[in-house]
This record gives sequence, C-alpha cells and structure tokens, in this order.
Amino acid sequence: MPLVSIAMYVTSEPLADATAELWSFLRHYLSNAGLKDLPEKLDQTVPYDEAWLRPDLLLSQACGYPFARSLRGRVRLVATPVYGHPGCDGPLMRSFIIVRKDSPLRSLEDLRGTSAAINSPDSNSGSNLFRTAVAPLAGDGRFFGRIIETGSHRGSIAAVAEGRAESAAIDCVTYANIRRFDPGHIKAVRIIAETPKGPGLPFITSGDASDDRLLLLRNALSAAIKEPSLAAMRATLGLVDFSVLSEADYQPLLSLAGDALPQMRA
Repeated sequence: MPLVSIAMYVTSEPLADATAELWSFLRHYLSNAGLKDLPEKLDQTVPYDEAWLRPDLLLSQACGYPFARSLRGRVRLVATPVYGHPGCDGPLMRSFIIVRKDSPLRSLEDLRGTSAAINSPDSNSGSNLFRTAVAPLAGDGRFFGRIIETGSHRGSIAAVAEGRAESAAIDCVTYANIRRFDPGHIKAVRIIAETPKGPGLPFITSGDASDDRLLLLRNALSAAIKEPSLAAMRATLGLVDFSVLSEADYQPLLSLAGDALPQMRA
C-alpha cells in the first residue's frame, strides 16, 4: 500500500479534519482513475520528514528549503499550494518576525545581539527566511547573540511569549491558522517585520513516479480546487489553488542561505 502523509498544517482539529477530507476526495479521484490499494486514512506514524524519501511514497508535503537542498532529483515535484492568507503571494509565502507584545524591540536592527528562536536549522520559514531578513544588518556572519531550537513554530511562539527568546520567524500560513483556531497562543506576541518571500511547501511524490502518475496527481489536486462540495474544506485550509512550479523555482532558496548569512544553529 502506498504511503500518503500530509502532516505540515494539521496542528488543530479543524485543520486535521479538513486535510483528511482533502485526502478522502483525492483517494476517490485516484481510485476512479485506476489506482488500487490506496490507504483510507493519512499516515500518522511515519515522521513527516522521513516520509519524503520513502520509495513507496504517493503523496506528501515537504518544506521548501529541504526540497531545494536535498530532495531535488530524488523526488518529483507535484504542485505547490496557493494559500489565501496574509503574507502569501500566489505560490510564494513569507514569515512574520514576532516579539513579545510588551517588548521594546521595534525593528530588525533592534534584534542585534538578542536571542532568537528557530523551529529547526533546515526550516525555510523559521530559519532560512529569518536569517535572510537580518543578513543585510549582520557583520562577519553574526547577528544574534543566542539561538535556541524549539522543534516547531508553536514552540517558537511559546519561547517568545515566555521570554526564553526575544524573537522568532513564523510562517504566514501557520500564523494565520493559529490566529483563527487558537488565538490565545499568539495573544502575547506581535509582528515587527516580514521576511522576504519564497516558494511555499510543495507536494511531492516518489522519485521513480511515472509522468502519467505525476499528471494524475496534479489532476486530482486541480479537481479538489474546483469541486463545489469542498468549499468549506478549502476555506478551513485557506487553500485557493495549486501551482505547478519547477525545481528551478526553488533554487533561489539556496542562494538565500549563502555562507555570508548569519548562522542559525542553537
């Protein structure tokens, strides 16, 4: 049975339910097109980043920076979601740089020498775009006084709210989802800046998938956007379309992460 793991934006029950509804529709579409033995439910046992290179992968959602750095040529790019949230621009997205609501910090320059929280060093939205934003202000590859690693965007928000870090970069989709479904989690923080934008989190399939399989997956995603009965699901996810990008479209994320930028490791 092929692996299907869509686990990037499922941290609240409405999002998890909507993502499950999306897969239910895709499964029905793919089954009618002749694919057999498709799982009824999304896999919740395989860590999301371990799913990306599984040879039995049918569909997953990857982070943009790992895709550009280590997945290109090893998986096939299906499509990139287009979200309608503030900070999104077609298939491109940015992160919001946050501080505590009562913090005296007002600008990127004010963050010099302070502590920053990142979800992980290889995160595009939580680390790569963050350091891109402060790079023009950095000297000798340094800017922050201390970096802590939290493991998730929600963890980074908590670190800022609790005073364990003074700033963090939260991707605009995650921020919108928390604002809608768990607003108390961001009541103690505020946005002081936005990062540059880059291509969003792509849907991928296994590297040996045929062109026919790739086209079928793209057609299924396109059908999910057009299906009238899925309007509520799309609204919950903030999903307005899918865009077919090339691997070259993700290449700029690597240049953003050049050696001259401040290092973002704990």
